Amino acid sequence: MEWLINLFTNTESVAHIALLYAIVIAVGVYLGKIKVGGISLGVTFVLFAGIVAGHFGFTAPTPILTFVQDFGLILFVFMIGMQVGPGFFESFGTAGIKLNGLATTAILLNILVMFACYFIFFDTTDKSHLPMMVGTLYGAVTNTPGLGAANEALSSMKDLFDGNVPQIASAYACAYPLGVLGIIGATILVRYLCKIKLEKEEEELAAMEEGKANKKPYKMHLEVTNKYLEGKTLLQVHDFLNRDFVVSRLVHEGELCIPNRNTIFHLGDQMLIVCAEADQEAITAFIGPKLDIDFEQSDQPLVSKRILITNPEINGKTLASMHFSSVHGVNVTRLTRHGMDLFASSALPLQVGDKIMVVGPEDAVDRVANKMGNSVKRLDHPNIATIFVGIFLGLIFGSLPIAIPGMPVPVKLGLAGGPLIIAILIGRYGYKLHLVTYTTTSANMMLREIGLVLFLASVGIKAGATFFSTVIEGDGLLYVLTGFLITIIPILIVGPIARLKFKFNYFTIAGMLAGTYTDPPALAYANSICSKEAPAIGYSTVYPLAMFLRIFTAQIVVLFFCG
Repeated sequence: MEWLINLFTNTESVAHIALLYAIVIAVGVYLGKIKVGGISLGVTFVLFAGIVAGHFGFTAPTPILTFVQDFGLILFVFMIGMQVGPGFFESFGTAGIKLNGLATTAILLNILVMFACYFIFFDTTDKSHLPMMVGTLYGAVTNTPGLGAANEALSSMKDLFDGNVPQIASAYACAYPLGVLGIIGATILVRYLCKIKLEKEEEELAAMEEGKANKKPYKMHLEVTNKYLEGKTLLQVHDFLNRDFVVSRLVHEGELCIPNRNTIFHLGDQMLIVCAEADQEAITAFIGPKLDIDFEQSDQPLVSKRILITNPEINGKTLASMHFSSVHGVNVTRLTRHGMDLFASSALPLQVGDKIMVVGPEDAVDRVANKMGNSVKRLDHPNIATIFVGIFLGLIFGSLPIAIPGMPVPVKLGLAGGPLIIAILIGRYGYKLHLVTYTTTSANMMLREIGLVLFLASVGIKAGATFFSTVIEGDGLLYVLTGFLITIIPILIVGPIARLKFKFNYFTIAGMLAGTYTDPPALAYANSICSKEAPAIGYSTVYPLAMFLRIFTAQIVVLFFCG
């Protein structure tokens, strides 16, 4: 039995350290699946499992814990950046600017309420209280990356604390459970404050969907009856209409062909057109009436095939630059990206992982498939080089000293901010540097979750030794109270403004608030009360900017005010 005792007590043993992390993570993940009132803490329960382990002396050497914690944080925030990068800049549309403005306001209010609670409830002469309030802030807004960024910034200032950096994870753990409940509760309270009826909100969403044409591909068969088009080329018609559409097949005097930009229109020609749904009425009115036929069924020589883009050389090239029609004799009628069908606009850049619908002679389609790659097996392997190139650049960028007037020392973005910004930029513009940024959703989630649980386990184990004394003998109850105020006050201000001033639908507001707090349980609640996609749209619109601001402001608050 001595070998077993040694396995659990010899903290210098690699087997002991691996066993420690395996137990803490497994226990935390399983306990996090338990739901109370339909709400669970999820993977964050790993933090609590680590706290219990650390409290009972089941620990590892501090340098090892610190390394695993920092590496987990880097991996976690980098994969988040890769996920949100492609949509980060696209989220600032007309409505997106308003929603992101509201989200930014809520984030700033969270920080202001934190400072107000600090000055009202705490002894400001004790320099450890403000860092602990930062931990409370990120527990209240349920944002683990922010906790990591603040923790990492604090560790760079340990000389100011005589080497005893405050264990802000203790305050985070105190505020987190009520933070989850508070976000949902305050969102419900906004509904009653603004006298909102859910049934009416659903009806408005349904009316908006009916009255608003979207950009989904729309397929129709038309006959040319407009005399003006006689003798005009496809390019001339396209330029005159000033609308994107693809003529994938054309029948002239009984002969079926794949048209290109120089194909001439004649009265009586029949064609299969794919366009954006919003443009179908205008195109029909200009070219001619719809026909009740189906070329795809009657045409044997031509085939339609979905082709998967896996060739890295195609990454970033636009559909127009590929000359599918003029060079290859085929047409691309639609594109699927991340499960969404997009209209194949000529200016749309292709990305590895996209699926394109190609129409043309079978041999030509096969040639295009070979050129595009069309290898599912190739996508099964994550682009590990891009990930570590990005981490390398992120660490260098995060280490650059940024001199700010009034600051005693230069500011650095650190292990969290640097990799996050580089990941966002690579996720959006990596194809221009010939970096293949595609990873399957499951691969991204796996790497992200591994980084998160390693970070949470390490933070919990390190905080465990002092956690219970902090909560029971210290200011634990104050952290719970102030955390609850930090959670609900901004929601009760921003929610009514979004409704009464900007007239947003309540379900969009609920999704926006969940995204602002980067809180999946709150999104799950919003989705449960709405049959439409409004909550998910609100969430995804503000999530990229909110995640960036949560991480960035964590370091700014620590470096500016905790020193």
